[in-house]
Amino acid sequence: MIEQLHPRIIENKDWATLLFVLAFAVVAMTKSAYETRFSEFSKLIFSDKYAKIYRDNSHMKSSFTVGLFFVQIISYAFFIQLTMHIFGYAEKTDWILFIQIATFLLYFILGKYLVEKIVAASFNIDEFVELFNLQKVTYRTYIGILVLPINAILFYYDDIPKTIPLVIIAISLCISLYSYFISIKTYQNAIISKFFYFILYLCALEIAPYYFMYYWITKQVA
Repeated sequence: MIEQLHPRIIENKDWATLLFVLAFAVVAMTKSAYETRFSEFSKLIFSDKYAKIYRDNSHMKSSFTVGLFFVQIISYAFFIQLTMHIFGYAEKTDWILFIQIATFLLYFILGKYLVEKIVAASFNIDEFVELFNLQKVTYRTYIGILVLPINAILFYYDDIPKTIPLVIIAISLCISLYSYFISIKTYQNAIISKFFYFILYLCALEIAPYYFMYYWITKQVA
């Protein structure tokens, strides 16, 4: 009797492994090159010392910030794809989808940054927006690095409970809100002097883009 043969589907995870190794290598090299700065950065959630020391907008384009920026793109792209997989909307091993998500995140963040600079120039609040952006980038990068090892663990496990990504999202939102509180506290004098423009800035460039992105994603999934 000839047994019925079933094709064995082997998921290709090599691309993900390479990206995880690359991301961790960038973090390790950044830590080695900026030992003191990285040490203060790692304590960001417990202390605002880093935000006070490295508050100059020249740090926005430093190799420290740029290198970790690409790490956060990789981390967030993996997390989004893993969340979609856990909720049954995508395959976690789909490298084409990963590229699409990472590209979207890259263009979204950079596009939003350029629009913010244009609006800041229009409102004459360039310096404040640069400092505010540095704060946001710092905390966003911090979240991305925290989530990176979690992504690596989740990627190689199956049957992940749906509560896990929800808990991670909730914690990330709490850290983001904390970053806004620190930013407002740090730059309260500048905010008070241009309070009206600050409210317009928040509504137009901090709330609206994420609302429309959420609306677009939910419409696509529905």
